[in-house]
Amino acid sequence: MDATPYDLIIIGGGPAGLTAGIYACRARMKTLLIEKMMPGGQIMITDWVENYPGFPEGIAGAELAERFSRQAEAFGLETAYEEVVSIRPAGDMKEVVLTDKSLYAKTLIIATGAFARKLGIPGEDAFYGRGVSFCATCDAPFFRDKTVVAIGGGDTAVQESLYLTRFVDRVFLVHRRDQLRATRILQERALSNPKITMVWDSVPEAILGGEQGLAAVKVRNVKTNETKDLAADGCFIWIGITPHTAFIKDTLALDEHGFIIVNERMETSVPGVFACGDARNTPLRQVATAVGDAAIAAVAAEHYLTM
Repeated sequence: MDATPYDLIIIGGGPAGLTAGIYACRARMKTLLIEKMMPGGQIMITDWVENYPGFPEGIAGAELAERFSRQAEAFGLETAYEEVVSIRPAGDMKEVVLTDKSLYAKTLIIATGAFARKLGIPGEDAFYGRGVSFCATCDAPFFRDKTVVAIGGGDTAVQESLYLTRFVDRVFLVHRRDQLRATRILQERALSNPKITMVWDSVPEAILGGEQGLAAVKVRNVKTNETKDLAADGCFIWIGITPHTAFIKDTLALDEHGFIIVNERMETSVPGVFACGDARNTPLRQVATAVGDAAIAAVAAEHYLTM
């Protein structure tokens, strides 16, 4: 990494971060993208993306991520694989504190995304990796010809449940309401799929099993208060996300759920610091909205440098 300050440091290497990098490099800004793991973000574990414009047949999440990365590299985006501990103002600059050093930039874009939210019920942690999963793309093949329970009712839960049916014999889809929240086309596919059994008005109470692994998921009907055990070999959980913002909670204004508060120019509470994608307060978290956010954030950062 260059020791001189950057015009822009982007934290996070998902679709939002990579898009911001493309725009910044095309604007000839001296830019560094810092990613803790590997570029791609959540779409790396998404089986199939069929609502991103330009791909009428759909595209695998991993392939779309790879294309984002390749395009950013083509414009000369510099990438570092480090963990960011915190950020803080430093005079006219912004300090990005890593585990062993600090880097400085005139502007920052936070594009750290979010991670799957847990249920917080008995057995969830004990059986994580032994039957409990948050990623169908990663773990569905382990449950070939078996029965699994899926928790959730939004787009992710329904789409990933449909993906599970390629492998498993049966999916119990547990949802706390009497209708799904997913988009209509996904609802239609799930409700007509003979491998998916809806468990309406129900919430999970515990994940049960023993030395041999997961054996059942106890659910409670929220209207009758009756409980029952759904015999299953696996449990997939998709009940929402939590933003990766703990490292900036003392620096930027966050909402009550921890998402970064921004305005229409993606400006945060600190001048020169911008945020985009799943980590910000937004009514919709999709690849298409993340890249739109990122384009606005990068252009706003460029304008900030010329003020």
